[in-house]
Amino acid sequence: MPDAARAAPSAPEAPPAGTALPERGTLLGFDFGLARIGVATGELETGQASALTTVHEEAGDARFKAIARLIAEWRPVALVVGIPRHLDGREHALTARCRRFANQLNGRFALPVLTVDERLSSVAAESELTEAGLKGWRERKAVLDAAAAQIILQTFLDARRHERP
Repeated sequence: MPDAARAAPSAPEAPPAGTALPERGTLLGFDFGLARIGVATGELETGQASALTTVHEEAGDARFKAIARLIAEWRPVALVVGIPRHLDGREHALTARCRRFANQLNGRFALPVLTVDERLSSVAAESELTEAGLKGWRERKAVLDAAAAQIILQTFLDARRHERP
């Protein structure tokens, strides 16, 4: 894997005050985009994330209805949203939109929402999909957002595992 892809997302940003996660439970991770939202699922107990789906609805209400169905099905204990930044740490054009999305998730679903620096998550996902044999752009595009969400959520789970005594 190229070095840029290995440098994928860094540690989670500080969780909201008073946010304590249980030892067990499901998480849903999100790679927010203006056209699509990648979604992944992960388990606190095993520390493993998996790509789940991509929400293709562009209208806000339709997006949140699709997310509500996923939340009803998976019953997560918390949600994790990737926050994009430039390589030097400056805020990205989508940083504020992603934070707003995280706030909307919290307001609509009353679940803890944690954020993760998602620098290079899409680059890492693209690289992993190419290595997995998805050579054509159309093949990769169909699963790219969910794969990026998996990387974001796995980053969160890995950092959580390393923080614990």
